[in-house]
Amino acid sequence: MTKKILVIGGAGFIGSHLVDELLTKGHEIVVYDNLEQQVHGDLSKPPNYLAKNITFIKNDIRDKNTLLESLRDIDVIYHLAAMVGVGQSMYQIHKYVDVNVTGTANLLDLLVNKPNNIKKLILASSMSTYGEGSYICENCNEVNPKLRDSSQLKSGDWELNCPQCGKKARPIPTKEDKSQDCTSIYALNKKEQEKMCLLVGETYGLNTTALRFFNVYGSRQALSNPYTGICAIFSTRLLCNNPPMIYEDGNQTRDFIHVKDICQALILSMDKSQAKNEVFNVGCGKPITVKEVALTLSKYINPNITINITNKYRLGDIRHCFANISKISSKLGFNPKYSFEVGMKELIKWVKLQQGKVIDRQSIANEELKNRQLL
Repeated sequence: MTKKILVIGGAGFIGSHLVDELLTKGHEIVVYDNLEQQVHGDLSKPPNYLAKNITFIKNDIRDKNTLLESLRDIDVIYHLAAMVGVGQSMYQIHKYVDVNVTGTANLLDLLVNKPNNIKKLILASSMSTYGEGSYICENCNEVNPKLRDSSQLKSGDWELNCPQCGKKARPIPTKEDKSQDCTSIYALNKKEQEKMCLLVGETYGLNTTALRFFNVYGSRQALSNPYTGICAIFSTRLLCNNPPMIYEDGNQTRDFIHVKDICQALILSMDKSQAKNEVFNVGCGKPITVKEVALTLSKYINPNITINITNKYRLGDIRHCFANISKISSKLGFNPKYSFEVGMKELIKWVKLQQGKVIDRQSIANEELKNRQLL
């Protein structure tokens, strides 16, 4: 059955790919996006990659009147809009809270207090809400260590210690029931979005799902945004003949998931009744080191560049976090189709087409962090 679907943040990296997938299934799409300059540059109209056979509304989620108009006859809402940037969120505090939390409050307030036909709300949340991932200690079994303190980081002792016995702990896949130990304003915003949406959904009988995305990569990433994911940041550095800068020793791990697999999870969350009022991890479940990502990108984008492993650190950085995806696999039938090797080929092919179109702003971002003693 076809639906009329509102994608808030639908002109962005993930949103535009989701729109493409939804259109192939015959759905009618409305995209609501403010074309944030940090993501899109100086755009007055949607990016060229955004599908044309849609309705586009250029506005901010904080504009309640326009947001209300966009809800007319909508069946399903995907809420993907957010200010994104872990480090930046620690000094642009008001803006991040205003967009991410107040914007979500606007949407929920309208759903509760204004007549509408909404049958499903799907929220893009983040693995950043976990803080550090899960670990196991040979003496104490599964443990959840807190962030490493500055004295440990200054000594170059990168790995996590068991909080109970002090021995080195080994990272294991992180489940949805792990405590959410937020280490940034951005992470706290995403946690609050989750809690707000699920609480309102349960209270008013609105079918709601929250998806905790791990590290998403693929074509259409905002390459000139120095606060986005490392695949985009490293790619931009290489296109501009600058070495990717890696903090610590490069052996920290993340879970990298291709944007097409994210779309699979988003659509399953709409179609499957088992998604109602649930939270799911969305990742591949396989840890990849940051150093491996940099070496792969360098090899195929700019092989003359040597990556820069700085052995410096950023306060608030986590060491390891990768997903346990057994819940979304068993309940929704989610099965990632893109291996790291296949997904990176797709990304690299697109990145090479951006030669001469991007600006490397990482140095500016680093200076901002240094000025605030975060680096």
